[in-house]
Amino acid sequence: MSVIDLKANPPKVLATLEAGKGAAGISINRQGTLALVSNLADGTVSVFTIQGKTVTPAGTVEVGGPKAGGGMVAITPDGKTALVSRSVDNKVSVLSIDGTRVEYTKRDMTPGVRPVVMDIASNGAFAVVGSLAGAASGDHDSVSLIDLTARPPRVVDTIGVLGATAEGVKISPDSSVVAVVVHNGSNRAKDSPFYNDAGKLVMVRVTGTMLSRVAEGRIGRWSQGAAFAPDGKTILVGNMIEKDYWVFQWDGSTLRDTGQRVKMSGGPPAIRTAEK
Repeated sequence: MSVIDLKANPPKVLATLEAGKGAAGISINRQGTLALVSNLADGTVSVFTIQGKTVTPAGTVEVGGPKAGGGMVAITPDGKTALVSRSVDNKVSVLSIDGTRVEYTKRDMTPGVRPVVMDIASNGAFAVVGSLAGAASGDHDSVSLIDLTARPPRVVDTIGVLGATAEGVKISPDSSVVAVVVHNGSNRAKDSPFYNDAGKLVMVRVTGTMLSRVAEGRIGRWSQGAAFAPDGKTILVGNMIEKDYWVFQWDGSTLRDTGQRVKMSGGPPAIRTAEK
């Protein structure tokens, strides 16, 4: 894991620290004092403390081990809980956080097959997890809703996204909808029976403990992450093949492709915006 000073001009790498095997996902708490790294190959989470510009290793938490795999990790807004996706044995695990003490609670939930990508709502009430089983099989995938107000947290709804590989999920700033980026076979060979010439951006509404598809739009190929503007009305979607971001407008019920394209020098694999 690399530590980058964003205030330096130009930004520079301050340190490179060892995590576990296949470090794949990282989350920093809102207080800026703790970072967690999910390790894809050995089913562990690496813990790092943060003080100013100094990042220090603070231990490793085993979450299922190699047979479980890893994926992403997300910390709740209050900094007291984290979720870790386990892509091999199809689980999402709950960690408890007390200062710099991070423990595996042994609470495991079962969303869709091969859960990897996830996001936690800004209000802390729920999380959404995307499944990537269709990447191998061509079958349609799903997103699942986790109720974080329940004790213990649990999966309360799952809905299909009408395409293979829910590669990216992002919850809107007001916690009302989820933007789901679906490969839809756009990264496959053209002679594959699962090939499509475009991916999908699927908008899923969250109403209490229920999910519903409300809109979708055509996007590029082998698409990855999505991000909302702070007002929740603009959505960016990154496309690996086209090497660009497409800009959509969302008014709460209708999704519109603005036609605006932001070109990149390479395929954009991930995107995040500043959050309050």
